[in-house]
Amino acid sequence: MLLREGTSRDLVVETDRGPVSGLRRHGVRLWRGIPYAASTAGERRFRAPVPAEGWSDVRDATRFGPVAPQKRRGQFIGAAPHLPRSEDCLSLNVIAPDETVTVGGAAGSGGRPVMVFIHGGAYSVGSSGEYPRQGERLARQHGVVYVSLNYRLGALGWLDFRAYSRPGRPIEANLGLRDQVAGLEWVRRNIRAFGGDPDRVTLFGESAGANSVTTLLTVPAAEGLFHRAIAQSSPANAVYLPDVAQRWAGEYVQLLSRVVDDDDLESESVEDAAAMLVTADPMLLAEATTALTTRTPDENPGTISLAPVIDGEFLPHRPLDAFRDGLAHRVPLIIGTNDREGSLFEGRIDILPTTKPRIRAIFANTKKKARKAIKRQYPGLPERRPAADFGGDFTFWFPSVKVAERHSRFAPTFGYRFDAAPRMPRLLGLDATHGLELFALFEKFDTPVGTGLTLLGGRRMFRAVGRRMQRHWVSFAASGCPGADWPTYDEVDRRTIVFDGADRVELDPRREKRLAWQEFVPHV
Repeated sequence: MLLREGTSRDLVVETDRGPVSGLRRHGVRLWRGIPYAASTAGERRFRAPVPAEGWSDVRDATRFGPVAPQKRRGQFIGAAPHLPRSEDCLSLNVIAPDETVTVGGAAGSGGRPVMVFIHGGAYSVGSSGEYPRQGERLARQHGVVYVSLNYRLGALGWLDFRAYSRPGRPIEANLGLRDQVAGLEWVRRNIRAFGGDPDRVTLFGESAGANSVTTLLTVPAAEGLFHRAIAQSSPANAVYLPDVAQRWAGEYVQLLSRVVDDDDLESESVEDAAAMLVTADPMLLAEATTALTTRTPDENPGTISLAPVIDGEFLPHRPLDAFRDGLAHRVPLIIGTNDREGSLFEGRIDILPTTKPRIRAIFANTKKKARKAIKRQYPGLPERRPAADFGGDFTFWFPSVKVAERHSRFAPTFGYRFDAAPRMPRLLGLDATHGLELFALFEKFDTPVGTGLTLLGGRRMFRAVGRRMQRHWVSFAASGCPGADWPTYDEVDRRTIVFDGADRVELDPRREKRLAWQEFVPHV
């Protein structure tokens, strides 16, 4: 809590909870592990976040905070092995440029543009400290204030256990979303002290983080907390009705009872189940989470069990319906996907509808004519490559197209597709797959994966694409427009920028595929 000896006084910032001290590195100032809400352990488990307790001494904010409880290994790639796991995980990080930085997001009368990033990881793994230097270039070279945050993962944040709520021990839903709103509220109250403009906040995220963005665009409590939004590869339709979500909660309780070896638990005993949920070790909760998420794609093809729920209160409407009806927050939006989203999941992260039984289940409730039309778009289906593309388009691409066309009726919308890929991922058959754009956008070339991606060449091209994206993202954060060379998206022309070795604008890319999907999934 105390100020470290030798810390410069200009790195001490007064927040509404108390003063924090950061560190300086390569033209930026950093503050890490600042609590934006109280611990969610004990009586706060399965409850909405509340403000953190204040402090009077200067708090050391030079280290990332604990990450949400999660399995290091399992269905997904291990996340942030250098950081402890704890239910006291609701913290955020701020990176601000030195005052000498004036390019890009130079401070206006209200301060510098603010960019708040929500990490992905299927709502199951990940953290804001996974890549420690992420966001530094945006601050140092482009003059924005970058914020990243942790939020609850797995069953602790994304399952609906309201059926197990008891008098004196209530349980609430959409806890991960509520955490993100609490983080944005902290930004609203405090970011000016870090040089940021609370009236120029851009919310952006990738994968589950992008799904958070498209969902928060329809959450009433988030209104006014951000002023532009960027959704990179959002599975925007992965939001479910209460009956589905509570069925998954029931299945989870049974799985958890086996993990904790509770032979006395009876499925009809709500009291016993509630007691187990609120007292179980968080790592056992994470183990049961993995068991649920690995079985869901086969039992309910095309769904993921960890996701927001339409609870009628915090999230009153299905987001795609809210976009259609003009109920989403009318802020400028950038939304897009990568060329081959599904190739990453082919035999690696087994959650998409890419197997023959899963594809057959999705086809089951579709008219024969529509099935034939969609199969023509994926020659050889259900062979591995077309199946991967089918699953990626079903999960990420087509829902993002629907968000873009519907939001464009009410607010400026900009569509993109990311096609750039170095030689190595192309040789591996991944091409421009899910998450690849993050390595370009954040220039993560000093990581093992980042190094491997360009091992056979292509780094110069890939870096150049990323830097063009940075300029677009920062221009958008500063003004709501990503640049004169990026036209708005509308339902007539559907102009879309394609990021590649040489960027280009296409009119209604993949039109025939889009029309086939429109008939195949008319409810989207």
